[in-house]
Amino acid sequence: MNYWLVKSEPSVWSWDQQVAKGAKGEAWTGVRNHTAKLNMMKMKKGDRAFFYHSNEGKEIVGIVEIVKEHYPDPTDKTAKFVCVDIAADKPLKKPVPLEAIKTNEKLTEMDLVKYSRLSVQSVTPEQWKLVCKMGGI
Repeated sequence: MNYWLVKSEPSVWSWDQQVAKGAKGEAWTGVRNHTAKLNMMKMKKGDRAFFYHSNEGKEIVGIVEIVKEHYPDPTDKTAKFVCVDIAADKPLKKPVPLEAIKTNEKLTEMDLVKYSRLSVQSVTPEQWKLVCKMGGI
């Protein structure tokens, strides 16, 4: 299993909206960065990702599961980008703020710290375990 992090502004798509979609999930569309696209192309069904509220909140709030591997993004008129379907798995017992991640010596190499603008990022198994622990799971 691989681990990821996906970002969304809560005013655009929130954790609560993701949860409301249930087990069927929702297409993660609108990504227009080639590095993020390549990350989505590496995602496999069953992989897990942190759900991160960007700009407003700046914190990891939950875990999602990849329920459908990449396919052409129906919102992309250029046909260059892809999307995946994700479904909410579980919320963190306590959100993990960006500042807590930045100040943790073991997380200084996390993509969230190094590539703050990248909307779909990889997470190492060690980073995954540590952030889960910080989030109370």
